[in-house]
Amino acid sequence: MKYGYARVSSNTQNLARQIKLLKENGIKIIFKEKASGADINRPILKKAIQKLTKGDELVVISLERLGRDQDHLTKVMFDIHLKGAKLHILDIPSFEEVQNQNVQKLLKTLMIELKKFTAADELERITERRRQGIELAKKRGIYKGRAIKYGPNSKDEDAKSTYYTIVKMIKANYKIVEITRKTGVSNSVVYRIINELRSN
Repeated sequence: MKYGYARVSSNTQNLARQIKLLKENGIKIIFKEKASGADINRPILKKAIQKLTKGDELVVISLERLGRDQDHLTKVMFDIHLKGAKLHILDIPSFEEVQNQNVQKLLKTLMIELKKFTAADELERITERRRQGIELAKKRGIYKGRAIKYGPNSKDEDAKSTYYTIVKMIKANYKIVEITRKTGVSNSVVYRIINELRSN
């Protein structure tokens, strides 16, 4: 079975191009996610990997759709391998014309490592541009701070639901590791909500 995974970084971005390319490559079941590539706790990606069984294939249009952190990308690829499944990245050549399979595998590995490096490098540049933009906005007095994704006033209904689940688990004295495992959020999100509840 072939599965597709499509991701954009925010709710204002569109998944249509990725979905179109995946469908053109015969993918009927597509996992769609709107989350930052720097976020290593993405519930839809985890769900896609959990769905895989031996012989399956997870297809993405490019490696950075899986993420931009090198260590996380390595872990994701290893998790797919442990499932006995394959990762197919559409913008990486298959090198089918290379008859020697060892050389073919080497070329694919080199391409993937290069893509991992460029994805991480782009993340650093995005982070730096964001930092510079924030500094400029602060100087102009127009910086309002980053919108909170997981909160009671979140515009994302799924994120709002996750927030209330976290609150219930905190009040029920669940351990932080249990909360992050169930909800897919990072430790910092849980700590923030704990501090907010204590201050109210």
